[in-house]
Amino acid sequence: MLVLVAPGQGAQTPGFLTDWLALPGAADRVAAWSDAIGLDLAHFGTKADADEIRDTSVAQPLLVAAGILSAAALGDMSEIGPGVVAGHSVGEITAAAFAGVLDDTAALTLVRRRGLAMAEAAAVTETGMSALLGGDPEVSVAHLERLGLTPANVNGAGQIVAAGTMEQLAALNEDKPEGVRKVVPLKVAGAFHTHHMAPAVDKLAEAAKTLTPADPKVTYVSNKDGQAVASGTEVLERLVGQVANPVRWDRCMETFKELGVTALIEVCPGGTLTGLAKRALPGVKTLALKSPADLDAARELVAEHAQA
Repeated sequence: MLVLVAPGQGAQTPGFLTDWLALPGAADRVAAWSDAIGLDLAHFGTKADADEIRDTSVAQPLLVAAGILSAAALGDMSEIGPGVVAGHSVGEITAAAFAGVLDDTAALTLVRRRGLAMAEAAAVTETGMSALLGGDPEVSVAHLERLGLTPANVNGAGQIVAAGTMEQLAALNEDKPEGVRKVVPLKVAGAFHTHHMAPAVDKLAEAAKTLTPADPKVTYVSNKDGQAVASGTEVLERLVGQVANPVRWDRCMETFKELGVTALIEVCPGGTLTGLAKRALPGVKTLALKSPADLDAARELVAEHAQA
């Protein structure tokens, strides 16, 4: 069984969309999305520097657009035949498009509103996120809570992401939990998936009211608790609330294992989730769609592991 996954914020790099836009029809598709949401996705995906695409209101729609575009280059969902879809943080909206819960334009419209709302919430207090590499999760979580930080992403494979104020993160850098090898600041502009994002929830809820979700056509696994969600309405409700709740990617991977997933493909800009899967899901074949050069290998994986 194949799972198709979409990465979250921080995976973007300058120019990462350039090669994808050279594919037939891709530039026109991205131009239409850009017009729909009032953001020049092609510019930000090809010419913008790292600081420009670190902006939450830019990074989030850019990532969803890249994920949808790279999956479309692989084939339509009936051809790819994933048994399961999931996304990390903002990647959940990409996954909702894969599952048919939202059409592409609706997904881009929602993520544009999400990015703007979260950027506004992040501007209230200077906050950020840092990844903890190594250590025991229970020990690390207790340590973070003592420092006033939130374990915003529990990613599995020994990785937890802490979120909070810059002062709290500086204290963490000086006082790492026992067993943690390194604390790595992430390329994000706020303490996402924490109480700092509470103001964004109401704004996203208003945006969600304008959408009509369909029930997922394939198994959709939620960041909230790693559970499969069969109702499109519930998927949308979870997408709204999740901006202020921790991401439990560890539980998502546990569900992949329980469902019998044998292969994982991570859409553009892939790499982060495949790295976690290699450590947490031994025996599962993984592939990251980093550029169109990876499409042939991805198609071979699809042919071996997709649902009939």
